Amino acid sequence: MSTKATITDRGAVILGKSVACDAFDESQPLRIVTHAHADHMIGLQQSLRTCEKVLMTKATKDLIDVMRSPLFLMGGYVETMDYGKTVQYGEESITLFPADHILGAAQVLVEDAEGARIVYTGDFRLEGTPVLDADILVMEATYGSPSCRRPFNRDVKEMLVSLVEEGLKHGSVYVFGYHGKLQEVMQILHEAGLKAPFLAPEKVFQVSKICEKHGMRIGRVYRLEEKEFRSMLERNHPCVAFYHMGSRGKVGRGCFCIYVSGWEFDVPCREIADKEYVIALSDHSDFDGLMEYVRRSKPRLVITDNFRIGYAETLARQIQRRFNISALALPKR
Repeated sequence: MSTKATITDRGAVILGKSVACDAFDESQPLRIVTHAHADHMIGLQQSLRTCEKVLMTKATKDLIDVMRSPLFLMGGYVETMDYGKTVQYGEESITLFPADHILGAAQVLVEDAEGARIVYTGDFRLEGTPVLDADILVMEATYGSPSCRRPFNRDVKEMLVSLVEEGLKHGSVYVFGYHGKLQEVMQILHEAGLKAPFLAPEKVFQVSKICEKHGMRIGRVYRLEEKEFRSMLERNHPCVAFYHMGSRGKVGRGCFCIYVSGWEFDVPCREIADKEYVIALSDHSDFDGLMEYVRRSKPRLVITDNFRIGYAETLARQIQRRFNISALALPKR
């Protein structure tokens, strides 16, 4: 069974005879990018040069165009796929399904000549992710430990909204997070009817435009590069400024700051310093969500991703113990 799927030492998730996902592998003619986060675009330039095709959703392509550059994907043959549409390659058929993670994220199903269903979840949150029946299931393990349980999913959004409202009483609010997550925060605030203007530096602004183009409702976002909006921040006017986590500590010093992180399990919101808060909004399933996917998918074998950050070995042990299913963490460390 496990000859039909593996994860290489360089992080490529191999499905069937022809597909490598999320990292470069010279032996596979097809490369799939499940979503536009850096740890899933490893060796993408090499794949563009050497693979017959690089497959991804249209939204993922649009995000890569703005996050890297429009020239980045020009070096090879990129084919965009809609969810639910099947591509034939040799004796295998390949279908992408939604994954609730960032915009454009996909799960991959490869069906081979013998009718085996080989599934790779990519990164996902269970709430909005269809569970696929699998013979072999390859899955992420970011929060794959029983210590990673969030008992408070429902309260996080309300807490985020009220925290931002509280901050706005005193002036500008800075929100720090990763691409995709920031736009989810915009959507939560917009849907809650927040009236303060949203400001963002160029890259975050561009990613937001793509999210809007693909149907996310995030309200109006203004460029911080424009003088009138930059001066709102300089004068500490009530507005919400969205920055990539990489800018943490460089901007917003001494102001009301919110960091959006998935690595929080005890409480939905935590004050870490004066006017500095961490909100536990995650775009990955917690431990219970990962286990529930396995339970519903009913695979005969599970491979947990031991290349990317997480708890792959713990998760494999837990799956084996609870479901009596063969499970292993790859690559071996």
